[in-house]
Amino acid sequence: MKPNPMERLINGIVKENPTFVLMLGMCPTLAVTTSAINGAGMGLSTTVVLMFSNMIISALRNVIPDRVRIPGYIVVIASLVTIVQFLLQGYVPALNDALGLYIPLIVVNCIILGRAESFAAKNGPVNSFFDGLGMGLGFTIALTILGAFRELLGAGQIFGMQVMPSSYEPITIFILAPGAFFVLSCLVAIQNKVRSKKPKKPGQPQTSGGCGDCAHCGNSACGSRSFFDTTVDDK
Repeated sequence: MKPNPMERLINGIVKENPTFVLMLGMCPTLAVTTSAINGAGMGLSTTVVLMFSNMIISALRNVIPDRVRIPGYIVVIASLVTIVQFLLQGYVPALNDALGLYIPLIVVNCIILGRAESFAAKNGPVNSFFDGLGMGLGFTIALTILGAFRELLGAGQIFGMQVMPSSYEPITIFILAPGAFFVLSCLVAIQNKVRSKKPKKPGQPQTSGGCGDCAHCGNSACGSRSFFDTTVDDK
């Protein structure tokens, strides 16, 4: 079954969200989300690079020799990151200063290299573009939500606007490194709880753990099914 643009868009935002589901790109996720604006800026910068790197790599997939594909991908990604950094320096210098070193580090972001290798190198430019857009938007939404919670609890603000009453005492730890881990873990736990409530049909795969009905499931390719069979045989 061939992928379609809308499927790739929804997939990146919901089903395979790079932050909450795949747990990729943790370095910028935890480092720059001290505020919602920083999270949104980092996410949108990554989205632009993802979209156009996927599209260009897909268009050149039959031209780039297989032996040098990773260096070829990095050249394309690094060129786009340089353009994005120049645009930020010229038009949003405050955001560029806040993100600092993490803008150049987009070059080696595992989300971008992963999508280039696993999707763009095997599919057409249009689907690859929407795959990058979906993954980028999913990353942006996750970073913005994470940054908003940390900014709200750590400074009483969201996007720089005072939300909490003047009597509120900011919890400073939330804008420090430990707060990033705590908020991320809570958001991932909430998301897993919501996903686990959806009814599963026998044979229907999920992110982990199979469909949950190993005894009656006919999906032999499921990892959980294989584990169940091994356990039963051992007994």
